[in-house]
Amino acid sequence: MAHVKKRERVAALDLGKARVGLAVADELGMLAHPRPPLDGRKLSPLLAELAKLAESEGIGRFLVGLPRTLAGEDSVAAQRAARFCQKLANLTLRDVELVDERLTTVEATRRLREQGLDREDTRARVDSEAAAILLQQWLDARRSRGR
Repeated sequence: MAHVKKRERVAALDLGKARVGLAVADELGMLAHPRPPLDGRKLSPLLAELAKLAESEGIGRFLVGLPRTLAGEDSVAAQRAARFCQKLANLTLRDVELVDERLTTVEATRRLREQGLDREDTRARVDSEAAAILLQQWLDARRSRGR
């Protein structure tokens, strides 16, 4: 009987100063699922929580949203994201990839509003929904390349 290698899962993060949106791909690497956001106010506990997630759920790669201007230029937040990626990679020993996140929050807000959520519920869920959009786009692009 042939052994099937278990696929490493992918998680995506939408970094914010107060909240960090989180989404995790299913075991097949087909669908992104938003998770409750993490507290982004203190770096050490956030990194520890992500390391725990990597171990418990077999996360092999983290995607971190790269906040660029609409013109495609890096911002101060982009520099912060790059520093965060390095710290996450060093702690978890997982691959960490910056991914352009332009317009994911706009799209996430639109989707949540279409579901009938009010402003308060939308605000509570938008970061993780944006992370799920980022992750789903990455998964779809990877699948279309035949990987």
